[in-house]
Amino acid sequence: MNKLVISNLLNRPIRSIISVVAIAVEVTLILLIVGLSVGIMNDARERQVGVGADVMVQPPGSSFLAGITGSPVSIKVADKLRTLPHVTAVAPVVMNLNTSGAIEVIYGIDLQSFNTIGAPFRYLAGGPFQGPNDILVDDYFASQKNIKPGDQLELLNRTFRVSGIVEHGKGARKFVPMATLQDLTGAQGKASMFYVKLDDPNNADAVVRSVKATPGMERFAVRSLREYLSMMTVSNLPGFSTFINVVIGVSVIIGFIVIFQSMYTAVMERTREIGILKSLGAGKTYIVNVILRETLVLALAGIAVGIAFSWAARAGILQKFPLMRVQMTGEWILRAAIIAIVGAIFGAIYPAYKAAQKDPIDALAYE
Repeated sequence: MNKLVISNLLNRPIRSIISVVAIAVEVTLILLIVGLSVGIMNDARERQVGVGADVMVQPPGSSFLAGITGSPVSIKVADKLRTLPHVTAVAPVVMNLNTSGAIEVIYGIDLQSFNTIGAPFRYLAGGPFQGPNDILVDDYFASQKNIKPGDQLELLNRTFRVSGIVEHGKGARKFVPMATLQDLTGAQGKASMFYVKLDDPNNADAVVRSVKATPGMERFAVRSLREYLSMMTVSNLPGFSTFINVVIGVSVIIGFIVIFQSMYTAVMERTREIGILKSLGAGKTYIVNVILRETLVLALAGIAVGIAFSWAARAGILQKFPLMRVQMTGEWILRAAIIAIVGAIFGAIYPAYKAAQKDPIDALAYE
């Protein structure tokens, strides 16, 4: 039977190749879009971890998505936080969600306090701020935009001078002096986030309770790093699960239609062959088995090609666009494979049923 299956597929090579490519596109679509979405989310998680804080304090009603809130509370909140037990350092940060061009979050920082939260910036080129119009960018952004120290960068209707290029992974990709961002956003004396460093990360829950018990801060959004990381999941991001389901649904439809068309055409073209098989004693189960095996071979070939396409596309994206992170995990590769196989099998069920129901005499007389 396996020899018959392979012979049938090779008898119409163009149709078989088109089916394989269509399934490969289905798999690639799932892996790349999901990989981009998950990669961007995980990149944001890793950059928050890279800041080095143990507790994150935001104004009341703030989203756990950094940069959404703006700068609504007094920077003097940092002084209250420094008096709490177990707190060793506090760094206020002004965040601005910039939608001019790419969507990005810009950090306004006091360089000295920000460096006390975790490991200091590691400069790959250039150095710290020298003036109010200086800006630091990370190596990913510098690589994509081909930027070097001393270059000018237009941002928020102001021209900045790139004073240094830092290693990625410290919250944002662009950093400007805090006072400068406060002036540009009309938030003088205010901050969006307070990063808090503790003497021991295990004291995070106790510090969260202490902040909540501080007069005037009862409604602040206070999260330990552990809580923040638990919230940065696919299920917690607004609309993310729906988006993924839509992508998967479109991909399944593509695979279903292509396999249905391919197998249905194959059944019509091989009517006489099916009649011969039935006249030789082949039952309905045998005919269905042949059609489904052909479908499975096409699906497996398409999955293999799709995974290869996805890895090649991932390498190309990272080379051309370093800021775009694509994460392809074994779990999603397995999911994409199962989805492709299920979609292909469903697409082949009716053609297989149609073939099994053919009358041997009518099939032999078919022209």
